[in-house]
Amino acid sequence: MADLLNLLTDIEGVSVGNVTDLSLGSGVTAVVFDEPAIASGVVLGGAPGGRDTALLDPSMTVGTVDALVLSGGSAFGLDAAGGVQAGLREAGRGLQVGTTRVPIVPQAILMDLLNGGNKDWGLQSPYRELGYDAFKAAKKGVFQLGTVGAGTGATTATFKGGLGSASAVSSTGHRIAAIVAVNALGSATIGDGPHFWGAPFERGGEFGGLGLPQQISDRDIAMRLKGVNVTATTIGAIVTDATLTKAEAHRLSILGHDGLARALLPAHLPFDGDTVFAASTGHRPMADMLDFMELCHLATSVMARAIARGIYEASALPVEGAQKAWRDRFPAGR
Repeated sequence: MADLLNLLTDIEGVSVGNVTDLSLGSGVTAVVFDEPAIASGVVLGGAPGGRDTALLDPSMTVGTVDALVLSGGSAFGLDAAGGVQAGLREAGRGLQVGTTRVPIVPQAILMDLLNGGNKDWGLQSPYRELGYDAFKAAKKGVFQLGTVGAGTGATTATFKGGLGSASAVSSTGHRIAAIVAVNALGSATIGDGPHFWGAPFERGGEFGGLGLPQQISDRDIAMRLKGVNVTATTIGAIVTDATLTKAEAHRLSILGHDGLARALLPAHLPFDGDTVFAASTGHRPMADMLDFMELCHLATSVMARAIARGIYEASALPVEGAQKAWRDRFPAGR
């Protein structure tokens, strides 16, 4: 992976755009594909919010998407996909339907309305404009992690949440990567210490290289929540350059949830809306089922790593009473 960035943009044909509003305490992340990508997804959280997620079921007719959107703002944030759709339409993109084109833009939202940011936006929410700006900002190459994009207002039970990403290469050369906005009811860290539940999957010290603690006590595995009926939900996507069917993309999203459950404790709670999309750019055919099973294995790993990186790279919001970031408590661990 020496030539890789350890980011979603390691997948050829994928651009990422982040728009961050620190005063709002929220933001939007757009994942834009150069060409329509085979996509599916799975919702396992008990309180999800999404747009065009039903069409991702393998039994549904439309098989490809033009972009995926992750956003803060709870239900208000669903306007963001309209902004990304507007940008795609402006660029002449979209599913051909008769004489018109309809950009296909599934979206998942997280609830970040109670983090201290200024949500007094008047009649119309700002998310449509944020979505359009995220589309226009989409680029290949390096993008920032932590308190940016959809991870801007994210929190967890123990530390400030954020946007994370990680990538890997299979033994046959297929690339796979995850992007995730971590806003869990539960925790990505073990007990009161700096260690991450995702530590067994870490590569190259990407979130501190601390490993696991020597012992994990009953207190460490006790449930830690930031409350009930509060800001929650972890949303993300797995993307690969391997040629997949829609059913295979669906399976990959399930394995992405496996990574989510390895990096967050607990996960998929009644007031989380945990959602994982999966997409294939189709640039590299697979040789056999073993190729695909390795991608499933790696989907779990890259999602777990991306979640830990999202917490590790986050910084506290510049508002009174903001949740502290991991780096505020453990600066020596960086």
